[in-house]
Amino acid sequence: MRYLEYGEVLRAELLTSREGLTWKQLREKTRLPYERPCATWTKSLEDEIGLTRVKQDGRGNSLVWTLPE
Repeated sequence: MRYLEYGEVLRAELLTSREGLTWKQLREKTRLPYERPCATWTKSLEDEIGLTRVKQDGRGNSLVWTLPE
């Protein structure tokens, strides 16, 4: 999988979720082949599409990934 495909898969899935998703949820829903997200690609997506990752109460230690509305 290349960066552009990775970014589009994440963007499409996050656009369907108002509350955001954890990495585990994203990985399972999109069947991504990665155990952990690539830090470099994630940083690029933050800059390019406005991806944010924040810790939210009730979700344990996981970060919730969201896109701006």
